[in-house]
Amino acid sequence: MVSKIARCGVHKLSDLAFQRGSRGKHLTYQYLLIYFHVMNRTTVNQIEEASRLFHALSEPTRLQILEYLKDGEHCVCELTEACNTGQSRLSFHLRVLKEAGLINDRPEGRWMYYSLNVEAIKELASFVSALRESQPSRRSCAPCR
Repeated sequence: MVSKIARCGVHKLSDLAFQRGSRGKHLTYQYLLIYFHVMNRTTVNQIEEASRLFHALSEPTRLQILEYLKDGEHCVCELTEACNTGQSRLSFHLRVLKEAGLINDRPEGRWMYYSLNVEAIKELASFVSALRESQPSRRSCAPCR
């Protein structure tokens, strides 16, 4: 059902007033509701995901860890030394980054090795790019005039 609306190239509710689908049938109000519900849920999910990622990046120590991991995989002992912090504090920050999906961990013997999750970094970059590409609105609302 949603694909019928998506194929029509409809982007606003007003565009749907008398537009026809690919088979010449009018789109029903139910299709409209489903389409806009799915679109809104997708936007909400993207915003929630971005919020979770930005929260993980809101601490300087976590940014320092990511900066160190961009050079490749490192074990906890190397990260503890690089961040000049205790292991319990570092473990907390690593857990936050891991729960956000920004880093991967790999056990080897009794050591844990961490690396960047490149896919999550790309998603974050695409979210920021989408914000950067948005066009500023020049319209003002009625009370602001």
